[in-house]
Order: sequence, then C-alpha cells, then structure tokens
Amino acid sequence: MILNNVIFIMGVSGCGKSTIGELLSEELSVPFFDGDDFHPQSNIEKMSNGIPLNDEDRYDWLVTLNELAKKQLQKNSCVIVCSALKKSYRDILNRNIQNQVKWIHLSGSFDQIFERLKNRKHHFMSSDLLQSQFDTLEEPENAIEINIGLKPQEIIEEIIKKIKMKSEFGLFGLGVMGKSLSRNLAQKGFEISIFNREAKGTEEDVAINFKNAHKELEKAQAFSEIEAFVNSLQTPRRIMLMVNAGKITDMVIEDLIPFLTDGDILIDGGNSNYLETKERYDYLKSKNIHFIGVGVSGGEEGALKGPSIMPGGNKETYNLVKPYLNSIAAKDINNLPCCTYIGEEGSGHFVKMVHNGIEYVEMQLLAEVYTILKTMGHNPDEIADILESWKSKADSYLLDITAKVLRKKDGNDWLVNKIVDKAGNKGTGNWAAIATAQLGVPSTLIPSALFARYTSYYKEERLQANKNFTINPSAINLDTEEILKAYQFARIINHYQGLKLISEAGKAYKWKLNLSEIARIWTNGCIIKSDLIMELIPVLKEDDNILTHKTIINQVKSLKPSINKVVSECILNELAIPCLSESVSFFNGYTTANSSANIIQAQRDYFGAHTYQRTDDTSEKFHHTNWK
Repeated sequence: MILNNVIFIMGVSGCGKSTIGELLSEELSVPFFDGDDFHPQSNIEKMSNGIPLNDEDRYDWLVTLNELAKKQLQKNSCVIVCSALKKSYRDILNRNIQNQVKWIHLSGSFDQIFERLKNRKHHFMSSDLLQSQFDTLEEPENAIEINIGLKPQEIIEEIIKKIKMKSEFGLFGLGVMGKSLSRNLAQKGFEISIFNREAKGTEEDVAINFKNAHKELEKAQAFSEIEAFVNSLQTPRRIMLMVNAGKITDMVIEDLIPFLTDGDILIDGGNSNYLETKERYDYLKSKNIHFIGVGVSGGEEGALKGPSIMPGGNKETYNLVKPYLNSIAAKDINNLPCCTYIGEEGSGHFVKMVHNGIEYVEMQLLAEVYTILKTMGHNPDEIADILESWKSKADSYLLDITAKVLRKKDGNDWLVNKIVDKAGNKGTGNWAAIATAQLGVPSTLIPSALFARYTSYYKEERLQANKNFTINPSAINLDTEEILKAYQFARIINHYQGLKLISEAGKAYKWKLNLSEIARIWTNGCIIKSDLIMELIPVLKEDDNILTHKTIINQVKSLKPSINKVVSECILNELAIPCLSESVSFFNGYTTANSSANIIQAQRDYFGAHTYQRTDDTSEKFHHTNWK
C-alpha cells in the first residue's frame, strides 16, 4: 500500500510558507493547513505584544499539529506549514509518523525576509522578532531546501520535481533475490527505482527488460547508470544493495558514494560477514551516510512473497526504512511482520548467519534420517510418506520440501538417485563455525554439519576409502517412531546451540537482543520456519537458555532413550550420522557434573605451568604443581 505523507513546509516567518503551502496543496490535490491557525489564544496575544514564544509555549501547539497530521494521514496526504525552527520542535511534529514526513525548508537571507515582513499587513508577528527566529533556527538535515528568491510557481515546480517525480526506494542489483524483492516492493505500491550493471555483448538492458517483463513494475524506473539511478530517488535516499558479499559490496559502495549526500541510507541485504558490516557502518558514518545490515531469509520465493528480515544498525536509521521492510516481510500467525529491529552494528547479519548455521544442521539431520531410512530398505517415495506422517509432531519448511524432493521422478527413477552426493556452501556456515570458536561457545552442531559438507566434497577419496576399509553399512533394525524422536531430540539441541551463540554474541558485543522476538520472525518466510520455533517463542520470554525450561526439559528426557538407541545402532552398523551423534555427545557432556577437564588442566599445568583451581579451595585461587 502506498504510504500517505505529510509535507511540512518550514522556515522563519515571512519566508512565504503559507503562500507556497496553499499552491502546493492545490497542485497535489491534498488538504492544506496553516500551523498559525492552531495557536492557542495565549500564544497569539504574546506574539501580538512583541514577546517571543518559548519552548513551553510551543509544546502544546506542536503536539496539536502532530495529532492533526496523524489524523490526516489515516485518509490522505496533506500539507502543513509551520516554522519548526528547532530540531526538538520537528521531533515533536515527527512523533510516530517520521517515516511519512517530508520536510521542505524555504530559506533566504535576513535582508530578503526583513524586506518582506516590512511590507506585510495585518500579521501578528512584527519584523522586530525576525532576528530571534534566525537565532533559533537549527538547519534541518534531511529537508529539501528551496531558495525563496525563486518565483512562487518556480518553487512549486522545484518541490514537485524533488518529491512527486522521484522514487521512494532504490534496489541495486537484480540477481535472483534482487528481482524478487523489487517485485515485492512494487506489489505493495511503493514507487521504486531499480538498477543493474550492463556488460556490452553479454548483459545489456537488464533493468529495463526486467521492468518490461512484469506488470507490477510498470511505474518503476529502471537504470544502468549509477548517477541517474541515485538522482531518481527522494532524499534521504534509501538504497538496498542486493549484490555478492565481500569485495563486490565494497566496490559498489565506493561507486555510489560520489553521488550520495548527507543522511542517505545504504541497506546491505546480502549475506555479508557481520564483522565487515561493522567496518562499513563505521566507514560510512564518517561520511555522514547511514548504513544498516539486513539479513534476508526465504530464498527466491520468500523474497517475492514475504521473507523473514533481520535488520541491524542504528535504530533511528532503521526507523527510516522500517515501513518498507515491514511491508514486504512475511506475516506471523498474528499478522505481524516477520521483521524486527535486531540491534546495533552487524547484529542483523550475525543473526542471519546463525540462522543459516541452524539451517545447515536442520538440512543435515534430514539427510541423515534419509540415510537411515534408505539403509532400512525404503525407497524415496516411502521415505517421503514417513516424513509427511511426522508433520503433526515435527512440521517444518525443510521437512516439507525434503518430502517433495524425494518424490521427484526423472524418467523411471527418482531424481535424488541421480544427484551427485557433493554438497556446496556459500560461506555463512563457515563464518558461524568460526564465530562459535571465537566466542568460545560450544555450538558444536554447526561445525559438524559444515564438515559433513566438506567431507562430501572429497568424493573420489571416499570411493577409494570405501574400498580400502570395506565399509558397508548393514541393515538397521529401528522403528520409525524412534527415528522421529531422535530427530526431534537433535533439533532441540540444534536450536539451543544456535540461540546460545546469538545470546553470547549479544553479551560480547553489547547488543541488546530479544531472542523471543528473533524466534518470532523466524516463524514464517524463512528456511528454518517450523512448529518448534513457534513453541520456543514463549519459552524464550522466560529465559534465553531453553534447556532450563521445564517443558523442554521434559521433552528432552522423553526423547533421550530414542537418540541413544538410534545413534548406537547406526554406529554399530557403520552408518555416518555426524549431527545425530554429535547432538547426544554434546548433551552427555553438557549434563556431566564432573567432567574429564581436570585431566586437561593437569596436563596443561605439567607442560606449560598454566595452573589450575582446586576443589578443596573455595577461594578460587590458581595453583601450580612441580610434577617432576
């Protein structure tokens, strides 16, 4: 839905606000309101007696104008003229509607306006108060500035040129995700500009051809020149980058900078490394350009129909793009957008990175379930039947698509039987594994899933090793209900570990993260949406550690015998199940009251004098022993 806007025309008294406001409202066919008409009688009397208004005098008046604007925005756009000389005044006028406000600053010199005021009649403000207004004026940062030396009609034309004819949002990069997000924005009624580079002879007219191919993009502006693209956008410009992470992102930023102005906003919607997002945030801040890192999950279909969105950066900057992100996001069970402010700096990209790490594990667990059921003699259709029968107890997007993948035929055979068993990755799983090591968090399942992919890539070596060691998994005698319970157990541990990683990162980087809200935005539009995530929302409102919650404790206790049996049977029958086995191995270590780490500390003290603490010394003092 197109957002209505309130256009505030501001400036010192005598700059022509009322004249321009009335003309502009006629041009745009929207209501006009003169702020002076809403002054209480006490303010009018004070100004008539030559006494300047103070902030206390103005407060109720500004609140009245803010309420007027909010009321009008429910049904239409409007034009309101108000001096709004201080930032604090504009903050009151902006309250709760800042995303729907456009500021026009009519500027001129003291002499220009002094002459005008001297010639005005029947106005309660005398020219003697003009200097106090100039002294009070705090130049606005994100306003369209118009010089009053122009003729009124020229001023209107300039305003129309800068507001009405410009797009409100820009999308840079028309890869798979960029195209889907562009269509999503256009379908919601936003006026957008789209950009894609051209390569002569290979990639030409990408943006214009894409625009012409989709009816919803009829009003979109398409560009292959960066300067023209940037100039097509309203200020402050909102540009979402949908390009490859890493050096490409940095190159695009450098290409854009010469054409940007103070207060513009760059939104990185790619899978960027959260540490690089922090560096870009600081770098662009030094150039007075805002930057937020936004994790976007859901793939091509999610980006088009509604993804899960994880924005991180300055909260005030986020608020300037919030209506666009909220509009295109998926909706949860309560019809709230699956988009929420995550936290400062690179927190949005960090949460997306961990989301992808959890996704790696969820995919690997389903692959291991498939392996077990296949070894038990089931064909792909039968395995799909089993997975679909689990939906009442363990439904998820990945479970659903895995069943569909298994049913796909290619000729007389199932397609999965023809796909080479070498799994790729795009980096986020790697970064998540590094982050868990750097932060000292035992999120062991993400590296296990990642290394399972790495192992799969050594296809030729695996074939040779299979011959050398004559590894031939034998038939397994397991009940599908036991496999389901083992799968459920491992998923709980996976989500505990992923959420624990996010929680510990929040503490380390001083991000104020809300895990329950993060779980909520993962309930739709993203790859890891599931019934389990839904169950965790109320749990996480009580504690960031889900394994301390009574409901989860009882679930884990009931599922533990099944994971023990499934893992044992698979190992005895030489079947590789890295994530199922790691889930129970981690849990056994996690629940061990007195671990073998005392041996590690003794060894460390022996060869490196690293010291240790004693169980019989409550002072927590560190000791060293001469072991020789």
